Amino acid sequence: TSHRHVPEVEQQLEEVAGGPVRVSFTPHLMPFSRGMQSTIYVKMADGVSVEDLRARLEERFEDEAFVHVLPAGEIPHTRFVRGSNHCVLGVYEDRLEGRAIIVSVIDNLVKGASGQAMQNMNLMLGLPEDTGLMQIPMFP
Repeated sequence: TSHRHVPEVEQQLEEVAGGPVRVSFTPHLMPFSRGMQSTIYVKMADGVSVEDLRARLEERFEDEAFVHVLPAGEIPHTRFVRGSNHCVLGVYEDRLEGRAIIVSVIDNLVKGASGQAMQNMNLMLGLPEDTGLMQIPMFP
């Protein structure tokens, strides 16, 4: 798609994959009080399994305070991230051979805007990345 996040998603997946990656990206507008769920379809290289992809994502994000990869079979829900700067990922096998589905959830009022700005400011100022962002999530 021509959605503006596609280049960002491809860039991050290319870092993990070590080569070119092209994705289809579908943000979903649903009746959430807050939050966004996205579905990303990934064509994997020959010989790469969904388990391999999940393992690489877990490895890539293991030291990241705000990105969490769920164990196999678990589904991310927006309630997991409501009021926080976190992004939760689930990785699944597609019905089409050689493809995987990544489902991500964020609170678009925090991670998608203000929280991301604070995270970037912290990095630019040499502060710990999570300064001001580790509060207990608030409802709604």
